[in-house]
Amino acid sequence: MLFEKNMNNSTTQKFIQDLRNEYAAYSPGSGKLKDRAEQVMMDGGSHTIRLMKPFPPRIVRARGSCVYDEDGHEILDFWQGHHANILGHNSPVLTEKLAEAFSSGFGLQTGFTDLLQIETAELLCRATAAERVRFTTSGTLATMYAILLARAYTGRDMVLKVGGGWHGAQPWGLKGVDFNIATDDFQHIDSSGIPLSVSDNVIVTRYNDSQMLEDNMKRFGDRIACFILEPFIGAGGFLPAGGEFIRTARTLTESCGSLLILDEVISGFRFHAGSAGSLYQITPDLATYGKIIGGGMPVSAVAGRAAVMELAGSKGGGTVKFSGGTYCAHPSSMLAARIQLEYLRDNAGQVYPYINRLGEAARKAVEKAFRNAGVYACCTGYGNDIIKGSSLGMVFFPKKDGYCVSLPEDTRNPEICHLELGEEALRLALLLEDVHVMHGLGSVSTAHSEEDISRLYEACCRAAERIKRAYEV
Repeated sequence: MLFEKNMNNSTTQKFIQDLRNEYAAYSPGSGKLKDRAEQVMMDGGSHTIRLMKPFPPRIVRARGSCVYDEDGHEILDFWQGHHANILGHNSPVLTEKLAEAFSSGFGLQTGFTDLLQIETAELLCRATAAERVRFTTSGTLATMYAILLARAYTGRDMVLKVGGGWHGAQPWGLKGVDFNIATDDFQHIDSSGIPLSVSDNVIVTRYNDSQMLEDNMKRFGDRIACFILEPFIGAGGFLPAGGEFIRTARTLTESCGSLLILDEVISGFRFHAGSAGSLYQITPDLATYGKIIGGGMPVSAVAGRAAVMELAGSKGGGTVKFSGGTYCAHPSSMLAARIQLEYLRDNAGQVYPYINRLGEAARKAVEKAFRNAGVYACCTGYGNDIIKGSSLGMVFFPKKDGYCVSLPEDTRNPEICHLELGEEALRLALLLEDVHVMHGLGSVSTAHSEEDISRLYEACCRAAERIKRAYEV
């Protein structure tokens, strides 16, 4: 790298502080709300990833590929509602039907069942080959309920997961997410308050490592209730699972009497109008869905084999208390989900080739912008021989030119990548260009255009020049 010898911690911290100061001056309207927000909310918000220093942009409206903040900036957005808005912010496909429903006296919670729940469940089951489905409101709840069902069905206590995999802020999900540089692994608890009796029963294996998976199944197989796995890992770096790894997971869980849970909260309906698992030609015992299926409304689901799902119903004695919460299957959420699933089914031939092509263009544009400035950056989010195209991307700054980030361990290890550049510095530098990214990039939607990718490229060119100037001394 052109300026590697100058990339020390003090220079990085000065660069980031300069960016914070410039951003604070650029966005005084959002800045004015900082103290007010922090008086009533921890750090000024209710979801950690949405917060940043010195303060996040406060959004007043959103449409298509852009959001608009308190300072009147039109910000090109690649976060897109935690990657949920595959049709863009507030797509008329959804909002017009929701507005009609509200005006006709339908949409808020009633506490009753309705036809929409049936229609939406039918759509989801047909699209994913699931036998039964139950809705709730978040990916966190979906994965928690899926694990409860697996433990009850098998009568076993252990949960196997992948290092770097995020399965929500629930007890079995809060181990093995963050990388521990001291031990060079993910083998630790990520939150206070988790009982040791829970964390000790979570086994962490390595992503795309079939041999380590086989070793863990041999050692603990008769105690493992389930292996929960993302076919396209999210927080671990937007990396697709290898075909051999997924097939090994299916074979081993079946032979050991464990359940395979595919966490498709991110991957479901992202690559085609169905599950990512079907692209690997495997059928999990359970799968969890969220984000895209709600069309921007709070919808998630657990779907899978009837014999397992029925433990949450009267047929199975109701032994698993999967009630979903007050707002499960919320009327307007079900309406949005039905519209979304129908639209993706009916327009798959246009939606997925378009966003996959733009995703490829976005990743290439970012890499080119930094390469032209003499800064080595690499994107993840590319597909593989099974997932042919992808509309997702993250950006990393490896310490070795040409190094290809391919494991969750790479994405979290400060000895391999300049982590602060790819997170805080790049986010701030691009906000100063009215472009918003998460983990260096994010996801594209059908609302993004070729012009938006050009705008991203130009913004990255200017961000790259900032980085270059900061470290060239």
